[in-house]
Formats: sequence, structure tokens, C-alpha cells
Amino acid sequence: MREELNFLLQSCTKQGFQAESATVGRLPVVQLPDLDVTLARGGLGKVQFAVQTQHLLDTRSNWDVIVCAGAAGALADKVSVGDVVVATTTVEHDYNNKFNERAPPKFDGSEAAIADLKSVLRSANAFSVHFGLIASGDEDVVETDRKRGLHKSTGALAVAWEGIGGAKACAFSGVPFLEIRGVTDTADHKAASDFEENLEVAMSNVATLITSWITHA
Repeated sequence: MREELNFLLQSCTKQGFQAESATVGRLPVVQLPDLDVTLARGGLGKVQFAVQTQHLLDTRSNWDVIVCAGAAGALADKVSVGDVVVATTTVEHDYNNKFNERAPPKFDGSEAAIADLKSVLRSANAFSVHFGLIASGDEDVVETDRKRGLHKSTGALAVAWEGIGGAKACAFSGVPFLEIRGVTDTADHKAASDFEENLEVAMSNVATLITSWITHA
């Protein structure tokens, strides 16, 4: 969403990185030349994110890696508000196939990017970074029973919306993909208010991890 992008960009500029407005195809973007990063709003939901990711992939051919950076709700008890979750795998949890026992679609994150991020963690952070599965689907998880059921069925550390769309587009185009999420809430009845209260901190932590990764790679 626009709020996620704005807080991510705000954190980058506070760190001293210059931002320049541009366009890629039909999408407005913000470029951070010092980081060689292009920020684009992906859109709400997995389908919209897939469409806009594919448009970026088709318009330019020199992407090193596509990162889905945004907010998430924690499913695992060990994950706290303000933590960052890096998806080793993104799984489509709302793929409700009733005809057979085919497993829901899932895509592994870029192994090279994950290895680089793990090496960055040698430096102390004010927040915890977890590596594990992220559940992706167009659903606000706002009930404790649903949260527990989803964690049990997928093993995911966190839940968010758009990642699977980006993962599918990148798999189709042969470009590495990674989902990185800042935790705003614990996927319960307070999720909506907690999201608003904690979004800035969560996205700032995501930005800190990403800029550390890029500058130390």
C-alpha cells in the first residue's frame, strides 16, 4: 500500500539516501541511486501485485532481484511486533483446491539473497530477524482461532497478502524473488488498530535490514 511505501522511503531518506522520481513503463517509481534500488508500489492483493510486478519485469530486463517488502501479522509466538520476517518460502494459503490433494503453490526465496541477509545479522540490530515460511493470501487474519489454524496448517511465521503474486511473476520470468515483512500485529482482534500504530516502526526496520544488506553485500 501507499503507506507502506511511504514509510519505507522515509526511512531510506533519513539514512541519507537520495530519492529521485521516475517511471518504469506505466508505473511511477522512486529510484535510490546510491543503493541501485527502484521502489514501486505493488498494489493491494496478490493478483494486483502479480500484474504490476510482471509489468516491471517486462518493461526492464536488468533486475537483479525483486523484493516484496511490506507489513505482516505474526502467526508464531516467537515473532513479535517490530520484528522482521524473511521468507525462505512463500506459500499461497488461500488456494482452496477441493478436487484432489494437490499441495498449495509455494516458492522458495532467493538463496543468495537469504545468505547475504544472514551475514548482515552479525551486526546487532534493535529488532529480531526471523527466517522461515510466510503464508500469503488475500485475507485479513484477525481471529486467534484462525491464526492458530493457519500456523498449524502451514508452519508459517507470519501472514501477509501479496507475496505469492510476486513470487509467481518472478518464477515465470526467471528472476530471483524474496519476501521481507515487518510485523505490525499478532493477527488477532487488535490487528487493525495495531497495524496503524506499528506500521512506521515495522517498515523502518524493513528498510534498515534492506539497506544494511545492500551496503554490506
